[in-house]
Amino acid sequence: MSFAPQGGYIRGAQQSKIGFPVERNSSFTPGQRKRLNLVAIFVNVLGPWAVFTGIFAAMSFSLHYQYPTAAYCTVAAGLILTGIAGFMAQRTRLRERDPMWYTFAAISLLIATLLAAVLGDMNFSINMQPYYDIENLNTYPSVSPSREKGQQLMDAGRVYFTDGTVLDTTKGMSFKNLDRYCVAPIVTMQEPLASYDFWAVGVNCCSGTGSDFKCGEYDNAHARAGIRLMRDDQRPFFRLAVQQAEAAYNIKSTHPLFFYWMQDPVGEMMKYHNNGFKYFLIGTFTYLAFTLLSVGGAVFSFSKLSNEI
Repeated sequence: MSFAPQGGYIRGAQQSKIGFPVERNSSFTPGQRKRLNLVAIFVNVLGPWAVFTGIFAAMSFSLHYQYPTAAYCTVAAGLILTGIAGFMAQRTRLRERDPMWYTFAAISLLIATLLAAVLGDMNFSINMQPYYDIENLNTYPSVSPSREKGQQLMDAGRVYFTDGTVLDTTKGMSFKNLDRYCVAPIVTMQEPLASYDFWAVGVNCCSGTGSDFKCGEYDNAHARAGIRLMRDDQRPFFRLAVQQAEAAYNIKSTHPLFFYWMQDPVGEMMKYHNNGFKYFLIGTFTYLAFTLLSVGGAVFSFSKLSNEI
């Protein structure tokens, strides 16, 4: 029986604190032929990508709209998995083994969780929430601004107006608060109304003069419809613009409703829907490519580190 000299080491092993050799459990074995830990590589590619995809989907689509608490629970689950990977890295280090892949997994899971939460919430706010909002409201056909009142259509999401309905740009108005909030009444062939309750709106699409309303499909002769404005942060500024129009043109607006003027509301809604799924797919596959590059870089770095030991 032979022992290694004191202070030395046995190939493939390192000496413990009491002098006995301890087998080194590493992704690569120093001094020997390099052996890739294929299981660790596979887990570190698919694990963070699966977490990213799951959280990105939960934060982007109907789960966020119908059950927002459940959507944020997926973010919490990602953070919990990050904590578990960090705990495993620390425990492996205390056992004098190589924690590199556990550490890499913890960092990857943290990045995947935070990035998916932020991008998913952005995709939801910009694309999917407007789609779900309008989809859950009613559609009204053959609406005449001279007959119907705003109070009758408070639950309207899409409105199709009768033939002869136009924008009265001569009564357009705007209110400026950093951005310029533009409004113009929707009327029936320019005839005076008892109450101007239907308004076409837009942001930064007029110069402030009454006849300079250029929002939505204002120049489309076939436009006879509108999608309801759903942004609560913008609605008060449009109301202020309507109040200014009431004072300037001596008109009344009892229950103003705001719409984006267009020809095809269904096609516009599908743009929101399609953009939401497009950005989800782009984000998912981009993150997969990022994960592959990160793991490839980690394999190269760990291999180089093992040669220096």
